[in-house]
Amino acid sequence: MTQPMPRTPAVTSRLPQVGTTIFTVMSALAQQCAAVNLGQGFPDFDGDARLKDAVKAAMDAGHNQYPPMAGVPALREAIAAKIETLYGQHYDPGLEITVTAGATQALLTAVLALVHPGDEVIVLEPCYDSYEPAIALAGATAVRVPLTPGSFRPDFERIAAAITPRTRALFVNTPHNPSGTVWTPAEMQRLAELLRPTNILLIADEVYEHMVYDGVAHASAARWPELAARAVVISSFGKTYHVTGWKVAFAAAPASLSAEFRKVHQFNTFTVNTPMQHGLAAYMADPVPYLQLPDFYQRKRDLFRAGLAPTRLRLLPCEGTYFQCVDYSGLDPAIAALPEAAFCEWLTREVGVAAIPLSAFYCDGRNQQIARLCFAKKDETLHAALERLRRHLG
Repeated sequence: MTQPMPRTPAVTSRLPQVGTTIFTVMSALAQQCAAVNLGQGFPDFDGDARLKDAVKAAMDAGHNQYPPMAGVPALREAIAAKIETLYGQHYDPGLEITVTAGATQALLTAVLALVHPGDEVIVLEPCYDSYEPAIALAGATAVRVPLTPGSFRPDFERIAAAITPRTRALFVNTPHNPSGTVWTPAEMQRLAELLRPTNILLIADEVYEHMVYDGVAHASAARWPELAARAVVISSFGKTYHVTGWKVAFAAAPASLSAEFRKVHQFNTFTVNTPMQHGLAAYMADPVPYLQLPDFYQRKRDLFRAGLAPTRLRLLPCEGTYFQCVDYSGLDPAIAALPEAAFCEWLTREVGVAAIPLSAFYCDGRNQQIARLCFAKKDETLHAALERLRRHLG
């Protein structure tokens, strides 16, 4: 008797609009074309040997089994001490700091813990591509408010107009990926005033907190007590210590919010790599690596901007992060007319430098003739990319 062919049951997608991310696509194309990859945002240099040694020492000391669900106490204490020193806000390490498996997990966990079906969540576009899928998975609706075109500064009138009785949360990302804009203290104060009469929660994506330039201080939500009282503040060890592949981050929030956050966290990842947590706790005893990070990346930013100056690319301001946005509308008409995704593909194939289209950070894929380049690279990598860009676009 002939057996029926095995059949996989059909499913209805929870994320029907989601495909392979542009970052994966462009990195694969960069490899295929032997292009210098300035697309995906990660360093091509290694983290501090002392940090790796601290992790090895933790392994050798036997820290290889499950840690506490919320994170190794010594690491949570180090995080709380750092936040209080830098931003003046005290968080209880036992109740208000949670170590996560990367910032993306923290963002998703915050949404799943605090947002309910039927709620609305305001996102400021362009924005990191995980925000809206997280909102969709929570059964909520993303309400998109564009940052001011050109400057990418917050438009508080438009944010205020987007608030309804169903608004549950607002995402704020500073320093901002992809634009490199850094929110000012005046803007954070205005945000506090806007949210004061509401019950809206704040999800503060601050993974680039130590990449701010020209003497500017990072305007963390933790600096404003009335924002901190309603915020989940998220940052990333991967970004700060050049170890993005480790996927270790943290979320700081008031005890009542952290309790809900941990309910989801414990059934999501439960906990995070033990020896890395111990290694990070030991390494954080020295604040110099993160205190010197602005100078480290500002030098790379300045090198990169100076190298781009002779090209026909127009440089947008870069106040923070390790991303430089460029306007390509001044190139030859046939190239300048390309949509951003097509331009980035052309740049990868014909120039040999991979970039990310800004349109990837908008739900509607709008085109502004802007591409994002990452300068978190070795100097020789940057020089190689700059030589190709000057030769083709000078």
